Formats: sequence, C-alpha cells, structure tokens
Amino acid sequence: MDSESNLLERHNSTNDLNDAEVEVKTTASTKFGMDALGHATADAVTTTTATMRGTNRIGSGSDEVEEDIFEEVKMILRKRRGWGPEDSLSANDLGLLEYDDELGEEDDAGCPLPSTPEDTQLIEAEMTEVLKAGVLSDEIDLGALAHNAAEQAEEFVRKVWEASWKVCHYKNLPKWLQDNDFLHRGHRPPLPSFRACFKSIFRVHTETGNIWTHLLGCIAFIGVAAYFISRPSVEIQTQEKIVFGAFFIGAIVCLGFSFAFHTLSCHSVEMGRLFSKLDYCGIALLIMGSFVPWLYYGFYCHYQPKVIYLSVVCVLGVLSIVVSLWDKFSEPGLRPLRAGVFMSFGLSGVIPAVHYSIMEGWFSQMSRASLGWLILMGLLYITGALLYALRVPERWFPGKFDIWGQSHQIFHILVIAAAFVHYHGISEMAMYRVMYSECTVPIEPITF
Repeated sequence: MDSESNLLERHNSTNDLNDAEVEVKTTASTKFGMDALGHATADAVTTTTATMRGTNRIGSGSDEVEEDIFEEVKMILRKRRGWGPEDSLSANDLGLLEYDDELGEEDDAGCPLPSTPEDTQLIEAEMTEVLKAGVLSDEIDLGALAHNAAEQAEEFVRKVWEASWKVCHYKNLPKWLQDNDFLHRGHRPPLPSFRACFKSIFRVHTETGNIWTHLLGCIAFIGVAAYFISRPSVEIQTQEKIVFGAFFIGAIVCLGFSFAFHTLSCHSVEMGRLFSKLDYCGIALLIMGSFVPWLYYGFYCHYQPKVIYLSVVCVLGVLSIVVSLWDKFSEPGLRPLRAGVFMSFGLSGVIPAVHYSIMEGWFSQMSRASLGWLILMGLLYITGALLYALRVPERWFPGKFDIWGQSHQIFHILVIAAAFVHYHGISEMAMYRVMYSECTVPIEPITF
C-alpha cells in the first residue's frame, strides 16, 4: 500500500508540474510585451523569471523537469526576439548563436521573422512611414523622368526644325509663301531658323535650282573680279579697274541678294519681305552697273552725251530701288509690274545704243562685234524677264516643272548668261579703246 500511495503522489506531482509548465508557457506568451522593433521587453523577461521561480518551488523535487522547462522558455524567447540596428553581440548571446543555426536548418522558411506588434497604433505608425517612403521615392522617380523627357523633347524639336522637315503641297503653305500656284509639290515649309534655311540648300525642293544658279554665278563673278582687279597697272589701268568695278559690284550684289532671298524666304514674313526688297534692289544695281562701262567706252571721246546718259541711268536706277522698297511690290499679283519696271529700265539703253550706232557707224560697230554682244545681252535679259512674268512653261504644264525647269530658274540662267555676254562685250570695247585711244573729237562743254 505504501508503494501504491507513493506512486500516486509521484503521479500527482508530475501532473502538477505539467500544469505549472503550461502556466509558464501561457504566462510567457501572453505577458511578453514587444517593443516597436519586435524585441521582448524587460518587464516580460522579469515576469518570466518570476514565474519560473514559482515553478521551481512547486516542482523542486525534479531537477530534470525544471531544466526542460527552462530550456523551453529560452527557446520561446529566442524565437520571439528580433534583431535590430541597435543590437550588439554579447557574451550571453554567443550561446544562442549555436541554437539559431540548428533552428535555421530545421525551419524550412529560413531565419525567423520578428513578431508582429499587437499594438494597433504601432502598426499604423509603421504603415504611415512605409507609405511616406513610397511617395517620396515616386516623386524622385517622376522628377527624373520629367527631366529626361524635357531634354528628349527639346532635342526632338531641334531635329524636327533643322533636319526632319518634309516638302509639302502648295495648298498647305501659309499665304505669305504662296507665290506660284502652277508649282504644286515640293515646297519648303516655314523654317524659322537661319541654320535650317541654309541647310535646306542641300535638299531638293522648288527653290533648289534658284538657289544654286545664282550662288554659283555669284562665286564665278567674285573670281573674275578678283582676277581683273589684281592685274598690274601696266596691263589694266586704275581708271579701267574702277569702270569695270561698277559692273562687278552690280553683278555680285545682284546674284548674292538673289541667293540670300531664295534661301531665307521661308524663314518668316519679315525676313522674306526684307530679302525680297534686297533682291529687287540688286537687279536695279546690276542694270546700273552694266550701263556704266558700256556708256564709258561707247562715248569714250564724247564727254557731253556720256555724262548725260550716265546721269539718266543713275536717276532711273534710284527710282527702281525706291519702287523695290515698296512693301506691296513683292506681292505675287504684282509680278507683271515688277517685270515691266526692270524691262523698261533695261530698254532705256536702246536710246544711247542708237545714238552710238549713228555716231560711230552701224556697220563698223557690228563688224567689230562690240555692238552685237550688247544686243545679245539685251535679248537674254528681255527673254528671261518675259518668261518670269508669264510663268512659262509651268503655266502650260502645271505640276510638271515643280523642281526643275520652272520659269524662275530659266530666268536666273539667262541673267547669268547675259551678264557674262555683257562682260565679254565691254571687254571688246575696252580693248578697242586701249588700242585706238587717240580721240580726234574735242571735248565739248555740256549745254542744255
């Protein structure tokens, strides 16, 4: 009986110890407070220690059970404890590292995560911080994207204006660029950039032929003028250089202004109107410059008619320039008026030509070919002006001469040809006067 009663007491003691163990586990799990980083607080550890001591008093009879309970409590603490930046390893923690390795191998999920705080305010605070961080990061990303997008847009616009434009139809041009309605396709759009306008001379469009004809002509006359003026005085006297210089200046300025106008006419309304006026002024200067050497050598020994004719030419030239500066003079509807003004100015040279032929002898001057070159020059100028005014051949075949062969290009070519013919003619006259420089006619005073 004694043995049975002893067994019963030991069984009850074991049950009590088990109940105490459950109480310790429950107390440790419910009373362990966690801070914001998921760490067990000091109050929780104190409570656990006190409970463990009470358990020792209850079950002081079994050392093995006590050690098992203590190890389980340490396991609970280790599982619930998280690591933060302020944590540091101490001598007491070295023992826990060995058990962490074993737990990491046993737990399929890897290292245990910190426990979630039970305080709802802490949860809301953490969520607020996370949302703020996300918003700030989004703002930074959006700012960078906006900056990159602005740079790319600026680069794109620059390329579009300078290189990526396409030719368009006459109907799609603004009104200030609509000049010849018989040219349908291949027009340049407005290019509000001087760089883009000058780069357009290497593109194919309706103005390509107009640009290159007078650009090459201008360069050619610059070369001829440089060669002529650079000759020593023994070959060409200074007086002859000045007389020919008037013609060279008129030709170079006319062709240069024409090249500039056809290059920059698509820049803007203001630039188009300005260089259009300069273009017409250049034509007037070319006519004036062409008259100077012809009248000088034609009336070489007749001072009075030479001075009169030169004075009349200067007056007509100034009037032509004044008309060219009129704003409405460059309008497409006044194309016949422009052609008529310059044709009248050029045909005014018929009067001194007839006078020269009668005075020097018609057949003698024709035999020396000087008068014949002047007549050919006049025919080339007049033909070019008529084609320009009538807009032939594109008037007869609309849309067929949009790029090459239009009336303005033919006019440009005839102007250059007439200028070189005139240069050859006045050179023949100058050569004759140099060889036969003796004037038998005395200088007559100017009388009115």
